[in-house]
Amino acid sequence: MTESERNERQRLRPAPLLFEPSQATEDPEHFFDLESLEDPRELLARATELTQAFRAATDRSVEFQAMAAAQLADPRRFDRLTAADVAERAEWTEDYAKKMIEFGRSLLDSPRA
Repeated sequence: MTESERNERQRLRPAPLLFEPSQATEDPEHFFDLESLEDPRELLARATELTQAFRAATDRSVEFQAMAAAQLADPRRFDRLTAADVAERAEWTEDYAKKMIEFGRSLLDSPRA
């Protein structure tokens, strides 16, 4: 692995998302302790790490939404939901629900490495 590949891999690794204590979330100005960072370089670095972590978390959450939608719409289930039902539960359009169901099926059918 080259130095640039190592740097790119490390850069893309998201920061761990830590849950904030409940008292901290009551303060709207508090956000993962970013407001306490005075050095703009440190603030930019930490904020960037959080942004990458949230993006990774979003991508992963969407995959789980899709898998759940596919499972709920599985024709083998006696209590299966229609795409319209899934859309209503997830607050999606019916067309988007159909796409998510299909995406979820592809995820469920592909072996995980």
